[in-house]
Amino acid sequence: MKKNMLIIMLISFFVILLTACGSDDPNTSSNNDENTAQNNKGDDVYKVVIDPGHGGKDKGATSASGRYEKEFTLSLSKEVEKMLKQAPNMKVYMTRNDDNFLSQTSRYRPKYANRLYADIFISLHGNTFSNPDVSGTETFYYHDDSRLLAETMQKHVVDATGFSDRGINKKDLFVVRDTNMPAVLIEVGFLTNPQAESKMYTDKFQKSVAASIVDGIKEYRSESKEQGIGDWLF
Repeated sequence: MKKNMLIIMLISFFVILLTACGSDDPNTSSNNDENTAQNNKGDDVYKVVIDPGHGGKDKGATSASGRYEKEFTLSLSKEVEKMLKQAPNMKVYMTRNDDNFLSQTSRYRPKYANRLYADIFISLHGNTFSNPDVSGTETFYYHDDSRLLAETMQKHVVDATGFSDRGINKKDLFVVRDTNMPAVLIEVGFLTNPQAESKMYTDKFQKSVAASIVDGIKEYRSESKEQGIGDWLF
């Protein structure tokens, strides 16, 4: 009798153990990137989060020809992702890889970067204005520790776009305010300007801008090390 009880207890133990190991918690797969990033925190891998602005029902600006900003930002971001994957010691993450809607109220974008312990966060956008003659490239930041990143990215992206330099500006935008690492939002150009828009959706333009963003990231990484920037803000 005691022998049978012992066998039953052993079987029960192994069943519980196997169940725990094989858990199909829906959060498990979605957290794989975050878990890996946390385990790698402090190593030489430079973690970059690229944020394609808008998505899904949030279409963003409507361009001069009737196209949506969300299409431009995703296409450009994928070019950046492709190039960063080829760069040594760089790990790139995307807040969205397709036409997903990410609620602003959820603050998913900065929270995602924070959970990854990312080194930098770059949100990509296309600008809009009621006057179609307005053009140019500008970069927004919020925390003072993000200013160098903003200056570096603005310099490189302006060179690639050929648009007028609207400079960098400090602005209270949640994606750059709620991130715990240096973060910028780049308004690549005005989609409402017909001349600018005719370039912005082309492969040639997007590859050039993507390359400039990657060059800016590399330069910033080097400069921030020299200046002692790189630790989390909080």
